[in-house]
Amino acid sequence: MRKIIVVIIGLVVIGCKSKQATNQINKESEINLVLNNWHKAAAEANFNNYFNAMTDDAIFIGTDATENWNKSAFIQFAKPYFDKGKAWNFSALERNIYFSSDKKTAWFDELLNTQMKICRGSGVLVLDEKGNWKIKQYVLSMTIPNDHTDEVVKIKSLIEDKEIEKLKNQTK
Repeated sequence: MRKIIVVIIGLVVIGCKSKQATNQINKESEINLVLNNWHKAAAEANFNNYFNAMTDDAIFIGTDATENWNKSAFIQFAKPYFDKGKAWNFSALERNIYFSSDKKTAWFDELLNTQMKICRGSGVLVLDEKGNWKIKQYVLSMTIPNDHTDEVVKIKSLIEDKEIEKLKNQTK
């Protein structure tokens, strides 16, 4: 009898762990779908699908040091591109997804194939009141091969030295 109870408990534990693993895979699939569809909406210049995937208080941080936009500012920047029927075309080459303990917040990092070659995206998604994942923050970064950092810094210095001084003066 004792062996039967141990076997039953073992099966219950395995079943629970299996269900947790399945839930994790399902949530990852949901996140992948949201992000893939979001990138697809940009490639197709589908303004509504693109911006509806973001929370109302979303933040988009672009590759330029001045690109730190709330959703409405990002819409102002991006709308002309969408109106012309050509926004940007990013596709994930690799993506890692992580979840908070309550499974209501997810964060990710991804390597992207873009017109700028490989870029890195990272961000945060949250579950809304309807149970849909929405992008709350997205950060886009260009990657720089380590062996060419000095060359890139020379190019950036011409522009960003002025920006650094401006930002330093704002914090005084």
